[in-house]
Amino acid sequence: MDQYTLGLDPLPKKTRKEVFLDEMNQVVPWAVLVALIAPFARGAHQALGGRPPFPIETMLRIHCLQLWWNLSDPAMEEELHERPLYRRFAGLDGAARMPDETTILRFRHLLEKHQLAPQVLAAINTGLAQQGLMLKTGTIVDAAIIAAPSSTKNKEGERDPEMHQTKKGNQWHFGMKAHIGVDADSGLVHTVIGTAANVNDVTQAAGLLHGKEKHAWGDAGYQGVDKRQEMQGSKAKIKWHVAMRQGKRKALDPQRELHKLLDKAERLKASVRAKVEHPFRVIKQQFGYAKVRYRGLEKNTARLMMLFALGNLWMARKRIMELQG
Repeated sequence: MDQYTLGLDPLPKKTRKEVFLDEMNQVVPWAVLVALIAPFARGAHQALGGRPPFPIETMLRIHCLQLWWNLSDPAMEEELHERPLYRRFAGLDGAARMPDETTILRFRHLLEKHQLAPQVLAAINTGLAQQGLMLKTGTIVDAAIIAAPSSTKNKEGERDPEMHQTKKGNQWHFGMKAHIGVDADSGLVHTVIGTAANVNDVTQAAGLLHGKEKHAWGDAGYQGVDKRQEMQGSKAKIKWHVAMRQGKRKALDPQRELHKLLDKAERLKASVRAKVEHPFRVIKQQFGYAKVRYRGLEKNTARLMMLFALGNLWMARKRIMELQG
């Protein structure tokens, strides 16, 4: 029996990682997510009398640790053996055995097979909406490139066929593109679509709307979105606020009153659109997800949905703390 078991912490100072895990432990609705996954998980009565499986919540917590620190399955297994902090968070403190990399892999495949990532995002957003944190009267759309390994030093001797290259500015990028729809009031993500990097942003705009918004914002890449065929019908009532192209804005004459008003309008649009950058910052900087980990769009999109769902909880907590002073 050690000091931790007795509740005596020899090192009372908490690290940033420990503070982060304490915060996420409070905001993640573990019971709701476990209930969502439970119908698809194997029970302790599994055939052939194998060892009883680890609790769903334990595996879900391990999966979250993987997402937050961008760990592979073998690396996650090693971290559980090396870090008491991770074991405590996963509920494995003092356990006789630890999940191996295959067990961790199978849980991830369970989420992918039954397409549970979109349901997790929806469940978390439902909880946030019930707390009044998502108003759903406006949506901001945007996309970001997630890099993929361009090396051909693999078994197939080729790059991922579902990833493509695209040119942004004067630089070429190879990978996928994460398209997101963000609540204009809170900055929380409600829709995620994954495509190859060469897919034009405007083609995914209709899919990023939930249908209840009255206004939508986008950067200059969404020019002409309101004239597209998929934006007709019920979505035709949505008022789009799309940024002016950079060249056209530079041509504005600051001495002319009309041009001054147009420039001011662009600044107001930009102040609203700025919120869409926060979720990208969270997954790329806070969670370290700057490069895809798997091959194929489906697996990486599912990972992105889980990341944005957890990012919503983290951003919601920060907002609540700011409102409380």
